[in-house]
Amino acid sequence: MTATLPPGAVAQEQVLNLQDADIRVFIQDVARATGRTFIIDPRVQGKVSVASQEPLSRAELFDVLLSTLRANGLVAIPTGSGAYRIAPEEGAATQPATLGASSGYGFATQVIRLRHLDAVSAAETLKPLVGRQGAIQPIARGNMLVVADYADNLRRIRGLLAQIDQDRGVTETVTLRSSSAREIAGVLNDLLKAPGSDPAARNGVVSIVVVESSNSIILRGEAEAVRPLLAMVADLDRRAETAGDVRVVQLQHANAEQLVPVLQQLVGQSPSAAPAASTPAGRRGQGASQETAPAPAPAPASTGPARANIARYPGANAIVIAADPETQRMLSEVIRQLDVRRRQVLVEAVVVEISDEAAKRLGVQFALAGINGSAIPFTATNYSNTAPNLTALLGAAAAEKNLPDNDEAKALLRETAIRSLLAANGALIGGGGQIGDDALFGVVINAVKSDTASNLLSTPSIMTLDNQSATILVGQEVPITTGESLGANNENPFRTIARQNVGVQLEVTPQINAGGTITLFLRQEVSSVAGPVSANFTELVLNKREIETTVNVDDGEIIVLGGLLDQTERASVEKTPLLGDIPGVGALFRGTNKQKTKTNLMVFIRPKIVGDAAQARAVTGPKYEYIRDQQAARDPARQSELEALVREYLRAQPPTALPAPAPAPAVAR
Repeated sequence: MTATLPPGAVAQEQVLNLQDADIRVFIQDVARATGRTFIIDPRVQGKVSVASQEPLSRAELFDVLLSTLRANGLVAIPTGSGAYRIAPEEGAATQPATLGASSGYGFATQVIRLRHLDAVSAAETLKPLVGRQGAIQPIARGNMLVVADYADNLRRIRGLLAQIDQDRGVTETVTLRSSSAREIAGVLNDLLKAPGSDPAARNGVVSIVVVESSNSIILRGEAEAVRPLLAMVADLDRRAETAGDVRVVQLQHANAEQLVPVLQQLVGQSPSAAPAASTPAGRRGQGASQETAPAPAPAPASTGPARANIARYPGANAIVIAADPETQRMLSEVIRQLDVRRRQVLVEAVVVEISDEAAKRLGVQFALAGINGSAIPFTATNYSNTAPNLTALLGAAAAEKNLPDNDEAKALLRETAIRSLLAANGALIGGGGQIGDDALFGVVINAVKSDTASNLLSTPSIMTLDNQSATILVGQEVPITTGESLGANNENPFRTIARQNVGVQLEVTPQINAGGTITLFLRQEVSSVAGPVSANFTELVLNKREIETTVNVDDGEIIVLGGLLDQTERASVEKTPLLGDIPGVGALFRGTNKQKTKTNLMVFIRPKIVGDAAQARAVTGPKYEYIRDQQAARDPARQSELEALVREYLRAQPPTALPAPAPAPAVAR
């Protein structure tokens, strides 16, 4: 190594002449010449050759050092105390700005804001221009680039961005006459999709916006990309004008039978057949026919021929339109907006009825009659609220003793006595005998106390389309006599019978409102057979609880439809005048019956909007798993019969409930 710097000397200007000198020695010489402090990383190794024709000042000598360090993959990093750390340039992008950043020899980081270019696309374009140890990172939110590199390379990158970050795009508006703007925009978007990319991704060269109010398309992009699209749109619109006047529209979700009358009225054509409208759940008597809304009145006939003829093809859910291109476009846009998937509503109801009934009855009956010509008169007490009937028993006993076996009166009295005994319940004490040779006596004491409690719980649920009525019935058809007739001399008797539904019945028509609430037109009925009217009259008594109303409910919320708290107390006393009022002894001459009934009825409803397949699975899965678990609980060793049936017969996987969301982490305060 040859150098003009003698040991220990510090000159104002130096002439360099180094050949294969150790770079660490060169750094030390520059430190002595410039008075600066350098901390050399142990990884700094190598030989350098530097020569100058003219003497160099301290500042020039320092710049030569920085240039030499960069040429050998090294950088000088300020430490903050006036010293500089010399280290390899690996990881320099993560370090503070290195020394000499302003002169171009050091490593620096800059933020560049873009005006027109997309930051992500610009980063991909400039990545090959960044140095080996540099880095470039796009920030999409602010449309900025963060670039770390040597200062001179940063200046070059900024210069390139200044040339290419310019708005060279054009905006063109095309108003279509014969075609649908949305249809043409779909064709262009399919055309601009990059081959092999995601089908939903669109090439960003041209932006396409549809203006439905004017049936126009706005194209935004570079002139070279927009120009051929303009020609294509004009050609497609011209071809639509000269195309045939008949078009077939296949519906995806709507019902062609219901949609055709609407379209016919729009063009002044008299509807050929209006569909039957759904009827909200209103009051309908048993056996009455269901009412339907009147068909919409036909539009006034035009003075000339209709602009369009619209018909439905019965073989498919399709509509045939014969019209000029402008009318076809207008009708197609109406069909597009109406042909959407209708949301569904799951309506769940809970009917709860709690009933308590308590009864107390105490009665004493006795009879006294003279025999053998005795002057003792026949005396008896008999009360309708006490069983059995003592006089019926006495009549049967007398008939058994005094009438022949084949006498019809004897058989009738025996049957009456038996029926009276069967009607008795509770404690029954009776006895009788003869008083000397003059009289007979008999006594019956009946005491009853009963408590009856019942709990009726039903949970009907039904799924239906928005604005579509639905009915669910779980019960029986009970025969009810509506008429009887006897011919002359009781010949050809006949009876007419009607069948009435008895059980749990839910009728509902949901209407989903724009605000997210649901209007429910519903009728909820719970009925049951209470039994015959009486022992002698076999016609049935039906218990019936019915609610018919219209309510507004938020999606997924529970609301009470109505309730009834009914409490009835009834007491009856039958007694012998005067004798029944005597304290203590009067209980032998009266019969008492007290009855108390308390009923509490509540009906709750919960509607849930089901908009797509995921929501349908979300409401189906829990219901299916509940039934499956109920079956499996009977025999844990046996697979659920329901699940096996779904797999084997339907050839499908059973629905499952969605996993419960993870609980939110606790926030420390």
